[in-house]
Amino acid sequence: MFSLTNKDCQLNLFSSTHTFLSGRSLKVYEDSRGWHNLFREQVTLRIDENIFRPLFCNDNGAPNVSIRVLISMMILKESRGWSDLQLFEECRFNILVRSALGLSNMDDPLPALSTYYLLRKRIVDWEKEGHENLIEEVFSQVTQSQVIEYQISGKNIRMDSKLIGSNIAWYSRYELIHEILRKAYPCIKSQLCSLLLSESELALMERIAGECGDKVVYRSSKAEVESKMAELGMLIYKLKRQMNDHPSENMQTLFRVFQEQYIENEGNIMPRRKEEITADSIQSPHDTDCHYRNKDGNKIKGYSINVTETCDTDHLNLITNVQVDVASSADCNFLEQAITSTQAIVAQKIATVNTDGAYHSPENQDYCKEKEIDLVLGAIQGKPPRYDLVLDENNQLAVTDLQTNTIIPSIKITSGKKKDQIKWKIRNAEGKYRYFTQKEIDTCLLRKQIASRTVEELNVRNNVEATIFQLGYHYSNDKSRYRGLEKHKIWANARCLWINFVRILKFKLNKLFNHIQKVKNTAYLCLFVINIIETVFLMYAIKNFYPKTQRNEV
Repeated sequence: MFSLTNKDCQLNLFSSTHTFLSGRSLKVYEDSRGWHNLFREQVTLRIDENIFRPLFCNDNGAPNVSIRVLISMMILKESRGWSDLQLFEECRFNILVRSALGLSNMDDPLPALSTYYLLRKRIVDWEKEGHENLIEEVFSQVTQSQVIEYQISGKNIRMDSKLIGSNIAWYSRYELIHEILRKAYPCIKSQLCSLLLSESELALMERIAGECGDKVVYRSSKAEVESKMAELGMLIYKLKRQMNDHPSENMQTLFRVFQEQYIENEGNIMPRRKEEITADSIQSPHDTDCHYRNKDGNKIKGYSINVTETCDTDHLNLITNVQVDVASSADCNFLEQAITSTQAIVAQKIATVNTDGAYHSPENQDYCKEKEIDLVLGAIQGKPPRYDLVLDENNQLAVTDLQTNTIIPSIKITSGKKKDQIKWKIRNAEGKYRYFTQKEIDTCLLRKQIASRTVEELNVRNNVEATIFQLGYHYSNDKSRYRGLEKHKIWANARCLWINFVRILKFKLNKLFNHIQKVKNTAYLCLFVINIIETVFLMYAIKNFYPKTQRNEV
């Protein structure tokens, strides 16, 4: 049964942590500027537990433990890169961590480890059922309250992305199919009596169930591996025909990998060529969500994470949105949702978005133009063009060859495939026709706009790379501890909540330091003025109370 946590902590006369501390220790513990007290104020007490109400029964069962404490524990776990064992050890015996969670008494109970895991599982299952990710809801709700308190305008934002690998091993094609078949074996074994399999196929199933795929590959030649892979294809094909509607997730994964790795042609099953395997195919039997991507030589089987933050000059800047998607997702697909989610959090209308060239697309340009947003791109992907294109008011295209610095006459024509599309053609130096569309003209104009940007405008985006570094700080090898899209969303949002908290902590400390420095400067000024006044009065006394002869002597 769902119940809310009481925000007003009741201190116990005999077990309150304050009663066990004295002197310097008590002063540090009660310091309102301490990270633990500020975390409780800025994060723990801001979490709206009603977000998690759908996960619990409203009128039956025992009351749930504090959701606020459990979510804060997840954030602290990602803040320090702790394991679950380290997390619970710190929460039990570190009084500052307990204070950050709102556990002010020494005997305040900590949620059980099983309860912690159960809530994470419910959050993951809730999203798999087609609902929103609840940790994302918490991030938006907490960040919005922080934006309001610290009056962050959000008029200017910037974003960047990062690839991170899933916690999986790299499999060859045979190993992948072999291991997925092994995982599906318990479901197959329960229906062996009703399956129409030959004795050799049954024996093959037993061998697969009893041995890992890497061992088979290790002792087999390349030709033997190809032969065994063909055997697996025929076996999975027979299983698919008889168990296609099986509800098990492992069986559906097996049938999916069959479609991705094999070609069915009139009963003949052949492995696909390597070039035909797409980046969104299954990469691991243990994480069927992750995709493959090769970005500038960086080969990743995992996910792409996009971070959006405010970039107001000389003010507190916070992360306003974090998106997690499969690695094959292009960066330009993140922009519209990032702007929409950020606009729902910040107070002012977004006027400027600073990104790199990977976020450029005609759709994004049209979207920003419609919303009256200045999209500041650092560059555009692709090599520099050879031709400069200028379309005049009479719809005539002026083409300049940038290599020879000569103007080439163009002819306006109608596209052969799309009758309503206008194109222009020129004859290049090799005597061949070169065609230009409106898209290429717009891209050329955009390159000129980027070149006209000042260095200060382009450099605004650079600091978001520091945010990306902090996001993956505990993953120096760009490989996470988790498997599955939903779990990576929990990690990313928890980590960004901690980054925002650290920024608020530094902002408040800097503000306090500046105030103290101002007071010191004021005190020094007062002493300076007093010294001047004392000097003036002294000279006045000498002038008026000493005889003239004595004043001359003085």
